[in-house]
Amino acid sequence: MQYYSTQKQAPEATLEEAVVKGLAADKGLFMPRTINSLPPSFFEGMASLSFQEIAYRVADAFFGEDVPADTLKQIVYDTLSFDVPLVPVTDRIYSLELFHGPTLAFKDVGGRFMARLLGYFIRKEGKKQVNVLVATSGDTGSAVANGFLGVEGIHVYVLYPKGKVSEIQEKQFTTLGQNITALEVDGTFDDCQALVKSAFMDEELNRHMQLTSANSINVARFLPQAFYYFYAYAQLQRQQPGVRPVVCVPSGNFGNITAGLFGKVMGLPIRRFIAANNRNDIFYQYLQTGEYNPRPSVATIANAMDVGNPSNFARVLDLYGHSHEAIKAEVSGATYTDAQIAETMRNTWAQHHYLLDPHGACGFRALAEGLAQDEVGIFLETAHPAKFKDTVEQIIGEPVVIPEKLQAFMRGTKQSIPMTKEFADFKAYLMKE
Repeated sequence: MQYYSTQKQAPEATLEEAVVKGLAADKGLFMPRTINSLPPSFFEGMASLSFQEIAYRVADAFFGEDVPADTLKQIVYDTLSFDVPLVPVTDRIYSLELFHGPTLAFKDVGGRFMARLLGYFIRKEGKKQVNVLVATSGDTGSAVANGFLGVEGIHVYVLYPKGKVSEIQEKQFTTLGQNITALEVDGTFDDCQALVKSAFMDEELNRHMQLTSANSINVARFLPQAFYYFYAYAQLQRQQPGVRPVVCVPSGNFGNITAGLFGKVMGLPIRRFIAANNRNDIFYQYLQTGEYNPRPSVATIANAMDVGNPSNFARVLDLYGHSHEAIKAEVSGATYTDAQIAETMRNTWAQHHYLLDPHGACGFRALAEGLAQDEVGIFLETAHPAKFKDTVEQIIGEPVVIPEKLQAFMRGTKQSIPMTKEFADFKAYLMKE
């Protein structure tokens, strides 16, 4: 499969080149030349298949031309060593719990898949070392760092905004050591993302070291996220056969919803999507006006969605031929303040005894307010509420139980390197590595 750039100014790349480079030479994001549809028989029989069986069929449609079947199957089955259950919250709203992996966040799927696929390509090429740069607003850093931990030939640099991720999130990538280095940037997530993008465009730095990205700008990170949309549909068919769900995705950098939109193009019977934003409502405003106006991000209690210039918006535009009308026909938007998010968490706990994290709360509320009488909705619960312990406890007025997986991280010692938001300082640091 060939991959082209959303900017259309760079030569096409193979999957291997797209994964190893991360970003196209013209600063565009890679897109597959074709998106293969899956046959109706697959969707008819999905309810009887396991998560791994479903995911392998989807992976084969994306990656089967470029990765041997037995290798791809091993990567998929190894990646998905945990369940992603569909849990009813009300009679018409389900939560897709994406927090049962090693770091208790949805990014475990993409992070683990990418680590294994990149490891395969590095071995195949006989490369000495590839350096992964990843900017995080919270969960990406921990998922990628833990996905790549101990993978031979790969060193990971996690850039995160100082004081803007929760203590639990921070501990998940600053306590690992080995081939993981945490850089504490004096700035916002957008500053971290800008440093990563600038590094890819710097010729001297790229001559000095082989760089790639593990943000959702990398096709190996965001495409595997399509797996759980298919599995959610299969689980819904077991409970409500024949229903085409409305799917609501808490949205920050837009990699997650883009993977869902790819699934729909492949034939997945989803009725429509809702992108739920916090106060960083750039996409919501685009849906209203047809104009895309990125702006500096605003800090909220749903911090992983604090993104003022979503990278994957370029992919959404490309997927729908830059047509505002076509995008609006498939995706609607919602936007919530911290007060509304907190209210939703409190009420859902009191009424349904279901504990939402701040991001999932945006998804649940958008469905509660936006479903028609005859519709069934699924929202993505993207991280375990305990990852935002202080915030959640303050809102619901009760202690939150911390799973043992998180407790183990909390016992570790933080190791991070302070970094300014100036690219010259970041480059100087990497040039010495």
